[in-house]
This record gives sequence, structure tokens and C-alpha cells, in this order.
Amino acid sequence: MSPQHHPILVTGATGTQGGATARHLLHAGVPVRALVRDTAAPAARALSDAGAELVAGDFDTPQTLDAAVAGARGVFLIPPATFGPQGWNSELEADRGVAVIRAAERADVEQIVFTGVASLGKDATWGMAGKRLIEDAVAASGLRYTLLRPARFFENYLLRGSPMDGIIDGVHQHLFPADRPLQSVAVADIAAFAALAFADPDRFHGRTLELASDSGTPVDAAAAVGRAIGQPVRYREISEAEADALGAQIGNTWRLIRETGGWQADIPALREIHPGLRTLDTWLAESGADRIRELIGDPVPTTR
Repeated sequence: MSPQHHPILVTGATGTQGGATARHLLHAGVPVRALVRDTAAPAARALSDAGAELVAGDFDTPQTLDAAVAGARGVFLIPPATFGPQGWNSELEADRGVAVIRAAERADVEQIVFTGVASLGKDATWGMAGKRLIEDAVAASGLRYTLLRPARFFENYLLRGSPMDGIIDGVHQHLFPADRPLQSVAVADIAAFAALAFADPDRFHGRTLELASDSGTPVDAAAAVGRAIGQPVRYREISEAEADALGAQIGNTWRLIRETGGWQADIPALREIHPGLRTLDTWLAESGADRIRELIGDPVPTTR
């Protein structure tokens, strides 16, 4: 069997980025092996129906990872999120990522594509510390590798039950400054960059790609969402005190964004690599507006 016919192991395959990457690869005719906890779960069965090979495994049970990586030519690595009431558990996140890297080394896997989070200037801020430890382990592994660092997702407009992001009663609330550019990216484009890296490992070896595809202000973005869904949407910037009340890491990130100016992906350069990079308007027209409307429902008629 030629190397190109060996599968890509996609971790986090029933999650947002992993699922998008698995489907993108399958659509391109690339064999996919999906790491899942429960092969009978509906999301896992949907991947199987799409053509993925399912393998049961768990980041917290390292012995299951050796069987998962055996015979794979590449690994798309995204450990489960470790954010709880006390903030990020960076050590647990790093341990999970390193466990997969070590299994990949033992199996002589050719390549790892790891997706983390875009840079804000300090590793100790929102969600970065554990991911940077994993990046260091990937780079030291001796395998060919590519590091993806996506900014905020357009899909975050779909969140429900969170104190930030999503759209509740016509309001998009977050910690980002209302009048400054906010970089964001579609999950499908993260998958596209991962697929490009797997298709050309030599070209993308050792590269770190900060990923974003649009940079409108939160106010302008809320207006664009409102136009697309046919309902008014406004942006509300939370205060520093409100951010601190949500947790020390969120408060620190509120301040860091204002100190650094936020994410700094080179969008024109990314578009040269991936010309189909979606803007917010593209994402809304493609599927985003319909999905938001499904979540928030139709506006309540006004009684005259």
C-alpha cells in the first residue's frame, strides 16, 4: 500500500475542528481514521457513514492510542478542551497532546498537524499555555509537522448558554473592544489548511500559520449578522470588572487584547495559500445565517 493510501488519524473527530477536518479529507478522497470514545455514538456513526474508519480510544488512556495511530501516515491533533470553573488545566491538556505525539513517534507516523490558538503575546493567557507545550513537543518529535493557530471562530455566533459569544436576545456580548478589528475564521477553513498540509508535507513542514480570514470590528460584524438573518443584532463590549468576575484568565485576556491589539494573522498571505478563504459575509451566505436563525428563531411580532 502506498503511503498516500494510509489513513490520516483525526483526533477530536466528533468535535468542531476535528469533524470539519475529517469531512474535508474524506471529500478529497483521503482515507480517514477517526478517534472516538464511543463508536456507537450518533456523531461517530455519522462519520462512519461518511466513509471514516472508526477507532475507539481515549487521550486519558494512552495504551489505546498505539492501536489508533498504527499504520496512519499522519495525525490531526486536537486534544479535548480542559476549561473548567478554575480556568484552563494546561498540564492536563499538554499531557493529552504529548501522549498522542509519543504514540505517533512509536508508530513512525510521518506527520502531525496540530491546531491550537492564535497568539496574543503571552503564553499564560487565555488557553495558550497547554497548547504551547504541545507545540514544543511536536517540534521536538522529529516528525514533519505544521502548527495551526486559529483566531476566534465564526461558528461562535452559534454558541448558547455561554456568558460570552453567541447571540442572545439580539445581543452579541464579548470582551473584545467594540471599535477595533477582530480577527475571526471559519472552521471549514481551518480544515482546509490542515488538508493542504497533509497533501504537501514538505511545503508545510515546520510552518506555524496564524489563521484568520476577516477582521471587521465587532460592531460591524454584528451588523452584518443582523442583515444576513433579517433581525437586528448589536454588539455589547463587557467591562473589565465584568471580565474579572468571569475569572482571572478572562480578565487578564481582556487587558492583554487592549495591550497587544489582538490577533495579527496575515490574511492576504493566507489567501494566497488558500484562495477560497471565507469572509464573514461568505460564511453567513453559505450556511451561517441559516444556522443562526435556526437557533434564535423568528422575531416576536410587534402588537400594534
